[in-house]
Amino acid sequence: MKGIRQLAKHLDISIGTVSRALNGKADVNAETRQRVLAAAVELGYVANQSGRSLRQGTTNVIGLMMESSKETTENGDNFFLGLTGGLQSVLSRHKLDLIMLPCPSDEDPTEYLQRMVARGIVDGMILSATQRIDHRLEFLSRTKIPFVTLGRSQSGGQYAWIDLDFEGVANSAVDRLIAQGHRRIAIAAPSNDINLGYIFLDGYKSALKRHCIAFDPSLVLRVKSSEQGGYQAAHEVLLLEDRPTAIILIYELMAIGLYRRLTEAGVIPGRDLAVIGFREEPRAKFLQPTLTCFRMSLRDLGVELAETLLATMPAYAPFYPKGPSNTIWPLELVPGESDSFKLKS
Repeated sequence: MKGIRQLAKHLDISIGTVSRALNGKADVNAETRQRVLAAAVELGYVANQSGRSLRQGTTNVIGLMMESSKETTENGDNFFLGLTGGLQSVLSRHKLDLIMLPCPSDEDPTEYLQRMVARGIVDGMILSATQRIDHRLEFLSRTKIPFVTLGRSQSGGQYAWIDLDFEGVANSAVDRLIAQGHRRIAIAAPSNDINLGYIFLDGYKSALKRHCIAFDPSLVLRVKSSEQGGYQAAHEVLLLEDRPTAIILIYELMAIGLYRRLTEAGVIPGRDLAVIGFREEPRAKFLQPTLTCFRMSLRDLGVELAETLLATMPAYAPFYPKGPSNTIWPLELVPGESDSFKLKS
């Protein structure tokens, strides 16, 4: 397959329709677009010189696919900015470039990925926001494009991944709160199907069981991973008849919204409700009381992701002899004042 004319001829549709489908234009119906993308992958079509480059493994570009939503844009989440520093420090050793591939939250991520692959713009992929069942992994496995995921999934068979230790975070946080006398501990979990939410919840349940505390589903608050989600979590806590005395958050910026709603209601974090946040975040350091949370190096995580990906790519694997692996990335608890009080017996 050499170009768009041959692809259009194979599908027996016009060149213009094929072009608009490959570029995600809204005037192409979903069935036709899917036919074009599937045929492009099956027949090895990619656009012009990029196609020949991809087949030869010479685009010298690595793609980082992430979810782009109103919340991530408005909140200015710096997670990926920190991560890219480590990624680029490794990729630059091999004259490789990194491109960000933001998938709109209202678009099917597998279809978005198929379109990027059909365009032939990358030699390898880093996928984030892995879902419980994530068809992107199966797709990349079929196309033989090297990839690594930031997060695990039940899909995809054998593949390289790195995941934050969400289970360890849940266990450490529950242990710390129980040592302070808390028994009713809520968690703010993601409202979508991202796999980290399941791992976090399983860790929370396991920790409660170790301490012989019954699991109460009403204490699992499903909210968006954003400042607004933290605000909503606090609002739901205030509505509970039997309020929890502590809460654990799964996303760094939730603490800002949570503090705001509690303060509006005259409930003081660190005095009336113990709070443990997730990852250290520059803006959260201005909260009072200071937030107990977890620390990690985003740069080091980026380095590990890049080296793991390159270890799966024949051209670069000799530089990384330990090979691709699956890694649980640790986080260190940083004590603050937000959970420092002890409940009276």
